[in-house]
Amino acid sequence: MNVAANIITLEVDWQNNVLRILDQTKLPGKESYLSLGTAEEIREAIYQLKVRGAPAIGVAAAYGIAVCARNIKGNDVAGFENEFCRLKTYLGSSRPTAVNLFTALDRMEACVKRYRTKEVEEIKAALIREAEQIHAEDQEACRRIGEWGLKLLKPGMGILTHCNAGKLAVSGCGTALAPIYAGQEKGYHFHVFADETRPLLQGARLTAFELQRSGIEVTLICDNMASVVMKQGKIQAVLVGCDRIAANGDVANKIGTSGVAVMAKYYGIPFYVLGPTSTIDFQSPTGDAITVEERAPEEVTEKWYVQRMAPEGVQVYNPAFDVTDHSLITAIITEKGIARPPFRETLNTLIACGS
Repeated sequence: MNVAANIITLEVDWQNNVLRILDQTKLPGKESYLSLGTAEEIREAIYQLKVRGAPAIGVAAAYGIAVCARNIKGNDVAGFENEFCRLKTYLGSSRPTAVNLFTALDRMEACVKRYRTKEVEEIKAALIREAEQIHAEDQEACRRIGEWGLKLLKPGMGILTHCNAGKLAVSGCGTALAPIYAGQEKGYHFHVFADETRPLLQGARLTAFELQRSGIEVTLICDNMASVVMKQGKIQAVLVGCDRIAANGDVANKIGTSGVAVMAKYYGIPFYVLGPTSTIDFQSPTGDAITVEERAPEEVTEKWYVQRMAPEGVQVYNPAFDVTDHSLITAIITEKGIARPPFRETLNTLIACGS
């Protein structure tokens, strides 16, 4: 049994009308849950990465706006819809890169529009059902991503991963880590090498935490050690998640991913991107159209350190993501199947055929 199954990333308490999330900024030292009942609390939790990972952000946004909608007073449908749209814009301003955030919020808005001829209480009930459906779809997508991804792996492989795309980043078994968990159930005995993922250390704090807790062999390495373990023949595949996939197959993921892809290409190691089809953004023709979030300098200069580790006043550039060129990607694995180059054609075919 997968020990990580008892990690609950997020859930909703409808009786008290709050979204409960595992505060990932406190891991691995403390498992602490937050109860969020206002739009300000929910937006702040997303922005501060207390809940993080593209799929989990989408589910949190869906549940969060449903919670907030239940607090809207009055029975006037037009007034309700106006306030709902304000909340949608506000929550959507929390993170610009992960497309799941906007996909989930757009679905919730479409739900309001479908029910605008009904009473306000009926609209609120429909929003709850829609959010629960988004959650269920994410869980099922993770399971299927794991099944598809496992087809590309062999027992005993050494696998490198960057950032955290496991259970903590979604509401199911993960995206990039889903094949690892699927392989564990079949006795594949993978050895995972986890990049620490500076500057926020999601690999060190989160991936190493959940894999070790699940009984999977994991070795933590500094980001600049990836080339060494590849050269030493310890890595047979790279698995990473994604926050947004452009129409041509360019992929936005946590900063450092593109560098890993370049090294994998040099050493002839397959580089796999795993994520649900909800992360595909056909409105972005290439990665150049993806907005990359820039975050506070303090994350580089002092966060996680007992004392400041850079001189006062030094200039800092802190992009949260980079874009991996499609030419460096071996395959993109979704819940509907595996897409290989040329991605512009295969991603469209995957969506159209559904398998």
